[in-house]
Amino acid sequence: MICNEDMIATKDVAMSIALEETVAHLTRVVEELSDVVARQETEITMLKRRLQMVMEREAEREFSEGGTVPLADQKPPHY
Repeated sequence: MICNEDMIATKDVAMSIALEETVAHLTRVVEELSDVVARQETEITMLKRRLQMVMEREAEREFSEGGTVPLADQKPPHY
């Protein structure tokens, strides 16, 4: 016959295993999300540089066509 102490110990072991599995799963998910965020940060940095280059080229092109103020230096009309 199984006594109450054995039943409690069995439940404790089962709960401990379930918690360890949950922690392992959450750890893996956090690491995957961290990798995604790191890749996105790299991509955002690259895209910012490219956008800056495009804005500078457009400002130079507009200025060379006879404009007095490069587009990149103007405030939008809603300001």
